[in-house]
Amino acid sequence: MIFNTTYTNEDFLVHSRELLGKPFSLLNKVKLNGVGSGRFMIAEVSQKLKSDKVQFSELNYGNIEMRPKGILVHFTNRLERFSWCIPYYKLVIYNSSFFSIHAEGSFIKFFKNKNYSENKKFISKMIDYKNEYLNLDYYDG
Repeated sequence: MIFNTTYTNEDFLVHSRELLGKPFSLLNKVKLNGVGSGRFMIAEVSQKLKSDKVQFSELNYGNIEMRPKGILVHFTNRLERFSWCIPYYKLVIYNSSFFSIHAEGSFIKFFKNKNYSENKKFISKMIDYKNEYLNLDYYDG
């Protein structure tokens, strides 16, 4: 679900805590060596994520925040900020010519440029945390 988080949004706070858990404590953030990615350049967004208010210009940026039970994908649109809540059990990641995040029939594709290269460690950590949370041992290689 997409929320406008430009300003404090009570619906977003309640929904994100129920679906993804509370944000990590400071101690856990230090143990995990950070829970947020750097900036990604958005290449494409699915029609389902484009509401009447969300109209993408040529350059848009997004970032990812890990939570105990899922991730938040934050992205900007002109002067507004939107957040997409994705629990780990719905999260699908594709890494081809673009890096893309899919859930519930929606997706965001990010360019694989310098920003992507700087975030490879975070992406690896996010996938490992997802596998650990879902107890997916068969992905270990």
